[in-house]
Amino acid sequence: MLNLKRRSNLVVEGVERSPHRALLRALGLSDEELSRPFIGIANSWNEVVPGHIHLDKLSCKVKDGVRSRNGVPLEFNTIAVCDGLAMGHEGMKFSLVSREVIADSIEIMVNAHRFDALVCIGSCDKIEPGMVIAMTRLNVSSIFLNGGPMRCGYYAGRRLSTGDVFEAVGKYSAGELSLEELKQVEKYACPGAGSCAGLYTANTMAILIEALGLMLPGASTIPAEDSRRYEVAYKTGQTIMNALEIDLKPKDILTYEAFLNAITVDMAMGGSTNAILHLIAIAREAGVKLTLEDFDKISNRTPYIVDLIPGGRYPVEDLDKVGGLPLVMKKLLDAGLIDGDVLTITGKTLRQNLEEYVFPPQTLDVVKPIENPLSKHGSIVVLKGNLAPEGAVVKISGVKNLIHKGPAKVFNSEEEAFKSTMNGEIEEGDVVVIRYEGPRGGPGMREMLSITAILVGQGLGEKVALVTDGRFSGATRGLMVGHVSPEAAVGGPIAVVEEDDEIIIDVPNKKLELNISREELEDRLSRWSPPEPRYRRGILKRYSELALPSHLGAGLE
Repeated sequence: MLNLKRRSNLVVEGVERSPHRALLRALGLSDEELSRPFIGIANSWNEVVPGHIHLDKLSCKVKDGVRSRNGVPLEFNTIAVCDGLAMGHEGMKFSLVSREVIADSIEIMVNAHRFDALVCIGSCDKIEPGMVIAMTRLNVSSIFLNGGPMRCGYYAGRRLSTGDVFEAVGKYSAGELSLEELKQVEKYACPGAGSCAGLYTANTMAILIEALGLMLPGASTIPAEDSRRYEVAYKTGQTIMNALEIDLKPKDILTYEAFLNAITVDMAMGGSTNAILHLIAIAREAGVKLTLEDFDKISNRTPYIVDLIPGGRYPVEDLDKVGGLPLVMKKLLDAGLIDGDVLTITGKTLRQNLEEYVFPPQTLDVVKPIENPLSKHGSIVVLKGNLAPEGAVVKISGVKNLIHKGPAKVFNSEEEAFKSTMNGEIEEGDVVVIRYEGPRGGPGMREMLSITAILVGQGLGEKVALVTDGRFSGATRGLMVGHVSPEAAVGGPIAVVEEDDEIIIDVPNKKLELNISREELEDRLSRWSPPEPRYRRGILKRYSELALPSHLGAGLE
């Protein structure tokens, strides 16, 4: 029999470890269990976030699967921020920072207790990538299980998701929705457990983690409140034991080719722009160099084929009905757009997994044919120019107007911009500029969903543009340019944009320009001085001093 206690033997073996064994016996472990491999179960369950409220039940099935293959599961928790609850106020500054805290906390627990392998159970925007960063850094046999998407709500014959509530606030502010109607939308939009129902950041990242090969095939899109999720949880527990037996580790799976596959999936599906930050951060941990140029090249050659909200018509639960991510990847593989020879957590290649996968009947046109796509190019475009020398990103799924020239309406915080927007001060043709919201400037690189949703709700979604060194929720739609780099706080050109300057956004030509002369721009930059720090203690102070720029993933140096 293989000795799979490759790390935990340091805790339990030898006379000198008698005190350690005594502590473990206090947990109820027997002599036989002390001789088995210890499997860490990192769970982000809590009673705050809808995407996490059911994870305690999933972990029970995961642990059953581990025990069925003679492992000893030892569960611990990590934190989880709900971006929806943190949206639109100071709380959002802590969201991206939490990704690093989650990764660090899991690293601490696994290394302090010498677990032999790791299962991460999580959901929602920063938790999923934070867990994968930890898995990669630790490089012990690891597998991920997400909580699954929330099902849509229904009101007045219309499907609803979280993004609809944010936009309903904009309709109310424009006088197009009564307070009572807004209340009904609020009551029906979120019917139960799960990550928000559209292809927002949480579901995007779950799907991309599956695409990377760290999750069981088809698992990412199974709804949270579906019995199949418990079957997958049990199999996840069994699979981690197999990975431990064959010594399969994250860095065996997370190759450059695997990341290119994930980027291709993101472009084909119209996923969140946050995926760029997270994939670059995960790749950095894996020792793989991933750049904005990789995203740009893949976007150019990848058709947009998956019709999911917010840019399309269907919720993620409908993608699950037709075969989930495996259907998308099969189409991409058959077209020669992804590498089928990459290794996955099953111990098999992606190609082998797809050959064995049983696809359900195709009853919905969620996934379009490669030869008849929604768009010939990917859903995310990298822009550069004198306003973003190191790059900016824009998601164009569902966007009609890809060229915009207009006067800048400049705000130095999200709060300033939100107040102006709610007061109806943004006019057709404007370019809303929100700066000092980047990784160091915010600090924390807040999402701007509250503002973008208000603009859409007010009927301005296709009539104005927004440019920021912050970022956007996966639920954002419209011509919204984020991740402008360098950010304002480090003296990027966005810091010297003045009220009514003309800004040019030219997506077809991948340009983001401030329409002033080079001499004028250089003069303004020479006169710029950094603002006072917004925080002088705590985690946001540390993040403001150590955060990498957005084009490098916005992690910590």
